[in-house]
Amino acid sequence: MDKKFKVTYRGNEVIEFEEGTTFKEISEHFKHNYNYDILVAKVDNDLTDLSDTLKKRCTIDFFDRSSSVGNSIYIRGAIFILILAVRNILGEDVDVVTEHSIDRGIYCTINGAKINKDIINKIYKEMKSITEEDYIFTKLSVSRLDAIKYFKKQNKLDKVNVLKYISNTYINLYRISDMYDYFYSKMPYSTKQINDYKLTYIKDDGFVISLPDTVNPECTLDYTHHEKVFDTFLDYTKWGRVLGVEHAADLNRVVSKAEVTELINLAEAHYDSQLAHIADEIYNSKRNIKVVLIAGPSSSGKTTTAKKLDIYLRSKGFITHPIGLDDYFVDLNHRVLDENGKPDFESINALDVDLFNQNLSDLLEGKRVSLPTYNFLLAKREYNGRYLQLGEKDIIIVEGLHALNDELTMSISKDNKYKIYISPLTQLNIDKHNHIHTSDIRKLRRICRDNRTRGHGALETLRMWPQVIAGERNNIYKFQDDVDTVINSSLIYEIGVLKTYVEPLLFNVSEDDKEYPEALRLINFLRNFLPIPSDDVPADSVLREFIGGSCFKN
Repeated sequence: MDKKFKVTYRGNEVIEFEEGTTFKEISEHFKHNYNYDILVAKVDNDLTDLSDTLKKRCTIDFFDRSSSVGNSIYIRGAIFILILAVRNILGEDVDVVTEHSIDRGIYCTINGAKINKDIINKIYKEMKSITEEDYIFTKLSVSRLDAIKYFKKQNKLDKVNVLKYISNTYINLYRISDMYDYFYSKMPYSTKQINDYKLTYIKDDGFVISLPDTVNPECTLDYTHHEKVFDTFLDYTKWGRVLGVEHAADLNRVVSKAEVTELINLAEAHYDSQLAHIADEIYNSKRNIKVVLIAGPSSSGKTTTAKKLDIYLRSKGFITHPIGLDDYFVDLNHRVLDENGKPDFESINALDVDLFNQNLSDLLEGKRVSLPTYNFLLAKREYNGRYLQLGEKDIIIVEGLHALNDELTMSISKDNKYKIYISPLTQLNIDKHNHIHTSDIRKLRRICRDNRTRGHGALETLRMWPQVIAGERNNIYKFQDDVDTVINSSLIYEIGVLKTYVEPLLFNVSEDDKEYPEALRLINFLRNFLPIPSDDVPADSVLREFIGGSCFKN
């Protein structure tokens, strides 16, 4: 008689299945609970390929593309299909390079071939053909050394190099059709599950593959080109190539040769040069700039950047005055409620916009203004004798979530405002096919800072991250094009430093926690990087805002 095991679904529904049943077959019993194709199983809270088989009694759940875990797997599946399609259309000597994430998609280039809109259309049609073929993503556990030999023979030196720094004896490769590749995490079950994507030709042999995300899982939205952010990404990518640091293995090589101090110095100088350029631009501007506005998504380094820019502006002879938006919070008893009936802390309605505009208008007219201070203990604004009056060389610096929203400064002329969008736009990737999403860098930074300043573990940060992302979409991203400049706060070496702080915190996430699969994904991601000690990170580095030791005090 065949052996059977009890499978507990989401803690309550129990069904028996025969030993050896695939998790794909088990998922068919529960697919009515999901709006999209099930991509991966969570077996006893461990991510498991659907092609794997039942071997014991277990608890089980599944992810589709509407979840953060499922969405990252969907993206990797789409990239693999794209790689195969490009090879089928353009030949064996051509390869896709995933450069960076942008606007719900990934900017890619193709090595070894010139492309145009017609070629991109052919690649898209080939991807659709591969999707319809319904190839299985076949997993193969192989010796790491055998994988290195295979990729060396295929002249995939980026794979060879990244595998050199992984200590695992065995690794997983995946195959669709006759193509093998290495991805650091799980893949979907079959190509037919990856049925929604768009390709948009940009320029200079580049294109964007757009995909559904967790906010809009139902379909792929049209790509919106963000010129300033895109150009900032491109500049940083070219700079990384000049240094010879494009992939994880390149950074690991620098670390293993004990040359990381020079790389740290170069990265810090590159970041500082952006602030020096802004100070020069404001100093030489024909506009009468009186207010500098800085905003960006969570953990972009806004606080340090505002304080360092303050120094650069003062070195030009300006007299600077930082004004915190938090001081303009509406008293808690007058705060509007969010959709859950709780006081709203995220939207612009949490601020007294009228008062802020009136204060700015009065200051620009040369009036002496009494500024408020928000008392967080009493949850109300107070006036403690803090006055400000602007002179000819005075500039106000405003940093905060809503700083780029014109509603906040509607009474101020555009000529008086200088807007800055900031984000860590990393150009570093694991290899040509495994890109690093900018949100992962910010997530690692946030875990460090939350632990250091709030005593939170990684679990708390991972748990609230979806709300952080939702707030950014509502309050940040839609203003990124209407700015004077974009600051890239990414530091080419930072993942190695963040690893030393974050990795132990991620290991503290329990297997019983809902966020465990995401913690495990980040652990697997960090395994591609050698640790970098923080000793040589300068005290004024934007990274110190997260790991501690900053010379800037609140």
